[in-house]
Amino acid sequence: MSFRAKLSLIFILTVVGSVCVVAYGVTRYTRTAFEEMDAQRTGAIVAQFKKEFAQSGDQISQQVKNIADADITLRAAIDLARSNADQSLYVHDASGAAQDHQLDFVQFAGWDGTIISSAQFPSKVGTKLDWLSSTKDWNSTSFFLKKEDLPDGSALSLTAVRSVSGGNEKNLYIVGGRRLDQNFLSTLVLPWGMRALLYVNLNPDFSPAALLSSTKDGVEQPERLEPMIDQIRKQPQSLVQTINWSSDAGSAETFHAMPLIGRNNELLGVLLVGSSRRELVMLTNRIVMTAAGVAGAALIIGLLLSLWVAARITKPVSELSEGAREVAAGRWETRIDVRGVDEIGQLGIAFNDMTRTLSVQRDRLLQTERVAAWRELARRLAHELRNPLFPLQITVENLQRAKQLDSKQFMEVFNESTATLRVELANLNAIVGRFSDFSKMPAPAFTKVDVNEALRNIIRLFEPQFNVVGKPAIAAEYFLTEPLPEIDADAVLLHRAFQNLVLNALDAMPAGGTLTLRTSERSGHVVIEISDTGTGLTPEECSRLFTPYYTTKHQGTGLGLAIVQSVVSDHHGSVSVSSEAGHGTTFRIELPLRQAGAIVKPRLDDTQAATPDSASKDSKEKVEPSPFAEASD
Repeated sequence: MSFRAKLSLIFILTVVGSVCVVAYGVTRYTRTAFEEMDAQRTGAIVAQFKKEFAQSGDQISQQVKNIADADITLRAAIDLARSNADQSLYVHDASGAAQDHQLDFVQFAGWDGTIISSAQFPSKVGTKLDWLSSTKDWNSTSFFLKKEDLPDGSALSLTAVRSVSGGNEKNLYIVGGRRLDQNFLSTLVLPWGMRALLYVNLNPDFSPAALLSSTKDGVEQPERLEPMIDQIRKQPQSLVQTINWSSDAGSAETFHAMPLIGRNNELLGVLLVGSSRRELVMLTNRIVMTAAGVAGAALIIGLLLSLWVAARITKPVSELSEGAREVAAGRWETRIDVRGVDEIGQLGIAFNDMTRTLSVQRDRLLQTERVAAWRELARRLAHELRNPLFPLQITVENLQRAKQLDSKQFMEVFNESTATLRVELANLNAIVGRFSDFSKMPAPAFTKVDVNEALRNIIRLFEPQFNVVGKPAIAAEYFLTEPLPEIDADAVLLHRAFQNLVLNALDAMPAGGTLTLRTSERSGHVVIEISDTGTGLTPEECSRLFTPYYTTKHQGTGLGLAIVQSVVSDHHGSVSVSSEAGHGTTFRIELPLRQAGAIVKPRLDDTQAATPDSASKDSKEKVEPSPFAEASD
């Protein structure tokens, strides 16, 4: 092992070891601090629950006392204390009292515990409640939890009982209460990442429907909480468990469970306070990533330091390193002084030979690329110009031969020939214009542009071509995000780019298909996708698709997509293509919402930005046929 390698290894091991120890200590301390904070937050929520529980119980006790203190209740108690009292007169009183005092449950019972009136279960009138008469002084008792039987099942009730004496030692009992359910949980103020669940333990078996949540989303996979509930059923005491909802460590949730005991020490419910572990996982990951970044930076620093020390000791190596940096900066003619014939000297000789060879090859490569570029341009121009020149030649020859004809026939040939000349000259002018336009693409004039509206205008422009008689139909589908923020862009250039892509898509679907347009917003950018269901492209075609003058068709300049790339680049965006042979192609453009440092003019009207007339003019100026069709031929 060389000296430089040993020195670098010592630095690297020292730095990495130090970073790992620090990262481990910070992670351990963070986890402990998080656990303590989580315990404090959970304790605060449990205390809040107990406070809300006590306040609700006091309110219920007061409401029941108000019912008991009412004159109508006293008169009813006195009347019912008589031996010949008609209890049927009071069968509906409980419903009225429940409505007046905003209670979910109200029952009136006689001195022996027989129900006289029930707001929640009228058919229970006449049923005897022995537990009522077993307590002598209900007015001095507090509220309690109770299982409330209902016609359609049962509910957990926060209940209070008061009594009214009607004389002859006969009391009228008023039992009132409110549900302890999701509405009660929603009153709790919970920090982010925490939630409260209430399991109503009114059935002998675990029931997912009995698990209520403080959030509207409910509880997913409630059966995962069954072992915890069963354990509290067996031994009613507070319990803490962590549940992993999925393989993702961030989905873990720590639950603090507190049993809710009824008046007779029976388990009627379980309060579960859940605390997400995602914050801890994210914080731990961030610490690990930071440690990795610090370790990476430390590795670089250690490596540079070791190189610096080694460079001071080994000057030849330093000179070689300096020469290598010169070459990396583009100065390929760099040479170094060679001293000696040892391994370092031989390395210097090899270095000089390498730079000499690279310099020669670079010059040859540049010359070859220039020649190839001019040849390609000449080939394209010759190919494009040859097509209209042949009809021009035939037309001129026809005119020359027409001199021998009479005046009428000459005029017919003359008119037909001049029309042909105008068409072919216009074609030549369009060809030259396309090359000229690409060579002098104007700088964008930024305004506020609605991308969705620009795409709709393009589709309106091409709608007549979608259902041409005698040709397969093409359907347009929109998946546009609404509302989509306006972007800083040149409306005319953007219209031209979209027009080229749509023309390519139409050319790619000679047998008909579907043209799909999608927009979305992501990380300060607007994403535009234009997809077709044509024959697709090969990976090689995709890699060369945006190269100027590249096309595999017999017609076309190969400038259409190069223009698209130029427009997108001028907007500081990006364009990419994804395709699979036989499954269509998708072009994806990402444009920033704002152009930093650019002067943005007020938004033009859609008719000014891209009028049908101007769009029609652009469409007549036939854009490069789509490479999709080339790939499908």
